Amino acid sequence: MIAKKRRALICGVSGQDGAYLAQLLLNKGYEVWGTSRDAQMSSFASLYKLKIAAQVKTLSMSLTDFRSVLHVISKVEPDEIYNLAGQSSVGLSFDQPVETFESITLGTINLLESIRFVNPKIRFYNAGSSECFGDTGVNFADENSAFRPTSPYAIAKAAATWQVSLYRKAYGLYAATGILFNHESPLRPERFVTKKIVATVCRIANGSDEKLELGNVDIRRDWGWAPEYVDAMWRMLGINEPEDFIIATGETQSLRDFLKIAFETLDLDWQQHTFIDQNLMRPSDPFEIKGLANKASQYLSWKPEIKGAELVQKLVKSQMENTEAWLTR
Repeated sequence: MIAKKRRALICGVSGQDGAYLAQLLLNKGYEVWGTSRDAQMSSFASLYKLKIAAQVKTLSMSLTDFRSVLHVISKVEPDEIYNLAGQSSVGLSFDQPVETFESITLGTINLLESIRFVNPKIRFYNAGSSECFGDTGVNFADENSAFRPTSPYAIAKAAATWQVSLYRKAYGLYAATGILFNHESPLRPERFVTKKIVATVCRIANGSDEKLELGNVDIRRDWGWAPEYVDAMWRMLGINEPEDFIIATGETQSLRDFLKIAFETLDLDWQQHTFIDQNLMRPSDPFEIKGLANKASQYLSWKPEIKGAELVQKLVKSQMENTEAWLTR
């Protein structure tokens, strides 16, 4: 008798994490379904870049519409649901606080309620965020650290994390939150500062005379490699009991260091090509956020391999290859 393939539903499959997760699950033999707000209009560019678009079944779903969520889950009948959707930019959340809060908190509660009604045995992963901790200062955040969010995005993510915890305890759902620290890849859109830096550096190396405009370059973040982080998501749904986990490298570097390494990778001096614009400073921005993934190491056998200067160099080299390929078309 042929074993039935496990079926996964990825909400937000068109994003960086959604695309890498889809690739991972396909490689593990899953049947993969993905959603976006309008599947007919979405380009699913990340899926095409990874050459897996034909293997992922896509549907339209509005996370803020309970009927839409209920309909999709009833149709797909997934074994696992990964919630990676919702407004994902900290900076944009100050301009769109209502959209940010609704897409994250209402979206999460609609998924949890639908699971409770359709099939309480579905395993649910929720994308949390290190931004919930605010400024960790000299300390490392772990699963017992208090949330002190300092942006509309972080407040929404904190609320969603608490929703998941409540449904796990009150209704016995297999629901877990991965509190992921910053993680990057070539699939990041340019509205994220890391991709903005990398893309601009490569254009300058190819002859552009533009200046890279940035806000606070002294902030420090714990940056990891996105394909490794989606592996942790999958592992979270594979253990016997659901728990929340921090996923981080345990190391931080300043945005200034990130910037310096990116330019030096292509033999450029960042100070000659960068302009600090006070208008790009956020109303509130944690100085340093760093985490310990000891629990993930112990229970999930997970640990990061790519970090620090290696991560930045890998991003620049990948972007440069893509830029040169485009220029020679």
